[in-house]
Amino acid sequence: MDYVAQIETQASLMRSAAIKAGADAPVPSCPEWTVLKLVRHMAEVHTWAARAVVTAPEDGRPEWVKAPRDFDEALSWWDTGLSLLLERLRETPVDRPAWTFDHSFRAAFWSRRQAHETSIHRLDAELAIGHELPALVFDPEFAADGIDEYLTVLVARRIELGTPVTATGRILVHAADAGRAWDVTLAEGKPLVLSAVHDSAFDADATLAGGADAVYRAVYARPNHAIVSGDESLLAALPRP
Repeated sequence: MDYVAQIETQASLMRSAAIKAGADAPVPSCPEWTVLKLVRHMAEVHTWAARAVVTAPEDGRPEWVKAPRDFDEALSWWDTGLSLLLERLRETPVDRPAWTFDHSFRAAFWSRRQAHETSIHRLDAELAIGHELPALVFDPEFAADGIDEYLTVLVARRIELGTPVTATGRILVHAADAGRAWDVTLAEGKPLVLSAVHDSAFDADATLAGGADAVYRAVYARPNHAIVSGDESLLAALPRP
């Protein structure tokens, strides 16, 4: 999967949507955010990730730098940070040691992480325009990869940072058109247990199912057409990114 191409494409779509929506437009999928805050966030994330790609694991977390507060300046600053990120991701060997927060400590982490970070925030910018998103936005393979990254990387990260699991039960997450499913076991106060499922016909306490695009949006709490059944409180208990 060409994650770097995804970053470039999704960032371009997000930028266009942000300009169309305007700096002061509210972002309905990110309560209390405006498009300006969304753009500043994305600019800061890309700039920070560009630093992380070339930061040795032993040097620790790179410094987070704040983007300008003026909308046009923030867009320009983002352009610079994005260009640097794309350049470094293309030039850096994927197995080169780099600081990451998933403990893999390889540069490959950042292309995948930023592809999904950018894609989800592209949705936010589109929603800020005021239009409903189409039923299908993302390719099933890419969306399924995003579900997997959310469950295997981001949930673990939230727990590590102190967001505890507050419920006990078993969730089936099923991306039907991608042919992938995950068995998610929650136990209050314990790490999440995750395994791939090859036969989705098991007795789960809750199910989140649909096309990969819909489930991808659902795990990120964005508008979606996924189907939820069973104990919905288990899904609400998943730590959010």
